[in-house]
Amino acid sequence: MFFRSGKNRRLSGGIRFDMSVNARLGKALKSLLSQGADFADLYFETSSSHSFVYEEGTFEEISSSSSEGTGARIVRGESTSHVHAPGVGTATGFTCLGRAASNIGLLLPPCGGSDVRVIGVEEILALPDFSFFKDVDGRIRRASMWVKQVSMHLETACRSFAVFNSEDTFAGDRRQYTLFSVEVVVEKGGVLQTGYESEALSLGSPEFFREISPLKVAESALARALLMLDAPECPAGAMPVLLSGEAGGTMVHEACGHGLEADIIQKDFSVYRGKIGQAAASPLVTLVDDGSLPGLLGSGICDDEGTPCRRNVLIEKGVLKSYLTDRTSARTDGLPLTGNGRRSSFRSIPQPRMTNTYIEPGETSPEDMLRGMKHGLFVRKMGGGEVDPTSGDFVFQVTEGYLVKDGRIAHPVRGAVLTGNGPEVLFKIEAVGNDLHFLPGMCGKSGQSVSVSDGQPSLLLQSMVIGGAGA
Repeated sequence: MFFRSGKNRRLSGGIRFDMSVNARLGKALKSLLSQGADFADLYFETSSSHSFVYEEGTFEEISSSSSEGTGARIVRGESTSHVHAPGVGTATGFTCLGRAASNIGLLLPPCGGSDVRVIGVEEILALPDFSFFKDVDGRIRRASMWVKQVSMHLETACRSFAVFNSEDTFAGDRRQYTLFSVEVVVEKGGVLQTGYESEALSLGSPEFFREISPLKVAESALARALLMLDAPECPAGAMPVLLSGEAGGTMVHEACGHGLEADIIQKDFSVYRGKIGQAAASPLVTLVDDGSLPGLLGSGICDDEGTPCRRNVLIEKGVLKSYLTDRTSARTDGLPLTGNGRRSSFRSIPQPRMTNTYIEPGETSPEDMLRGMKHGLFVRKMGGGEVDPTSGDFVFQVTEGYLVKDGRIAHPVRGAVLTGNGPEVLFKIEAVGNDLHFLPGMCGKSGQSVSVSDGQPSLLLQSMVIGGAGA
């Protein structure tokens, strides 16, 4: 709700700003409803970030940025008007709101009063200590004569926002994350292999590096590259597949998760359209999106529309239960708000987006799954790939995989490619592990990128088509 008492208020996200402007913003937004608008909001944001790219013993990129701005959105029928501008004062907010109103044939009444900053000044992030880059690079190169290239990326960012809307909602949050990744390329006898490892936490860089060792991340990337360097080619064909929890839910996110976002449903781009209450997976599968989990990259107090983040069960014991919504998609089809209205910045319109999406753990141990396989592929790490969001068809590369024989890991294989259809794969799950791992990352959609986490326990799949070069 809009708070009308007190000069200043601190939101649960730690944001401070002057609450004396609350009534003025609320009055301006509600004035548009009397003219025929269905919904209106004002979004104020400040942010800062640092990024470092280290390659071949030198910094290829060092960049820092800070920004603040306001976005005004008005929904009227099937039309949405969005206007943004730099600055987070009331004058900027009213200017943006007036222009957005004019774009769809409405008139914002005069909004008097002095220009007041709505959200406090975001502290510029202190530069993280990046002296370790050279040391890590040298240690990895000395560790193996086959190392051809070492690349590292460090990114730390912080964003604070406050959102007001015509439905008497007022909310805000402050979010921070640090990401560190390493890619190591090795070469032997003309064969190139790449190892990649990353870590990301919802922490500033000082706290992040108290939890994460850059050298250990780099050593993991090197070990994976060397392992695949001497591995034989993966045999091709259909076979059982054991997906490790360490694979991190990439397939679920890309091949299934996007198809459960309500705007994709409403555009008829999803195989899940009109299937609420129907079987969508094996009865062993419960798929959840939860933006309230502490510490994960997709988490927050509320989404970028002010709706509280929460746990949403998408598939329960194999049955499709719900979609992910923002305010626009919820209004269109009369769906409940799920707290998934997300935007990359004040310059963008919110859209339904995943937060932390995962399959709940089951009761079977990964060891028991492995022992039950007579023949197949064990996938420890997944790489990049391609997905058709309309059908769910996918092609994913395996960056660390092993051939399984008689319930044991026989040896590593390289060049494995998983092909199939996401919705169909969910029906092929024969066992769900009692472990659960999350993989942080950035998710792109419609030109916007937001932080997410994908998770899964170990999954035993009845059969998948494996692409490979081996006989």
